[in-house]
Amino acid sequence: MDNNDILIRLRYALDIKDTDMVEIFKAGGTARTIEEVRKMLIKSKDFSDEEDEAQDEMEENLICKNSELESFLNGFIIFKRGEQDQKPGQSEKPVLAITNSQNVNNIMLKKLKIALSLTSEDMLDIFNEAGINVTKGELSALFRKEGHKHYKKCGDKYFRSFLKGLAVKNRK
Repeated sequence: MDNNDILIRLRYALDIKDTDMVEIFKAGGTARTIEEVRKMLIKSKDFSDEEDEAQDEMEENLICKNSELESFLNGFIIFKRGEQDQKPGQSEKPVLAITNSQNVNNIMLKKLKIALSLTSEDMLDIFNEAGINVTKGELSALFRKEGHKHYKKCGDKYFRSFLKGLAVKNRK
């Protein structure tokens, strides 16, 4: 999954309005207009040569970089939980955790857990809503630091299932 697809799925699962998306980006330190957010929410597709003309007529999508996605997630935490008081010795801007496209899903799960104030039990319930059986040990491995001996990479299938379960749970 690319970052734009992640944003689209998050928006659907959590039923976030465009204006709220702009506010979330702003809270995370990235200024985006409503038009830019809407361009980020266009599904990116591979087009053949014959479809190039049709692509030119369509509105171009805006690629969401890792730093922008993390900024959105940080803003989402602030949007849901409020601004946190800065502790002495703490840097003003959080260090970017998404260093490559390999760890995006793990970090997304961590930040969504924080933003939505989910417990491990809540997360297991969300996975179950999507039809995926995840144990506490597997969930714990997804939250470990990259490089830890029990770290497990969160694949796209797990993350898609989590978002699907989140959407189902939010619709109830």
